[in-house]
Amino acid sequence: MKEGIHPDYKECKVTCACGNTFMTLSNNSEMRVDVCSECHPFFTGQQKFANRGGRIEKFKNKYNL
Repeated sequence: MKEGIHPDYKECKVTCACGNTFMTLSNNSEMRVDVCSECHPFFTGQQKFANRGGRIEKFKNKYNL
């Protein structure tokens, strides 16, 4: 590998909008994010699945068939 072309990795403090903080490695020393694994709906189980049905059901409902 070539010398001097790779960025320096340092510990990075990541702060989420929900208040959760954790440490990771990055080029930056500090990051702010909107969503993390503590508040994202997929990881918390708050995800809602909409039962929208298929195209045929939508067509039948639209024209009352």
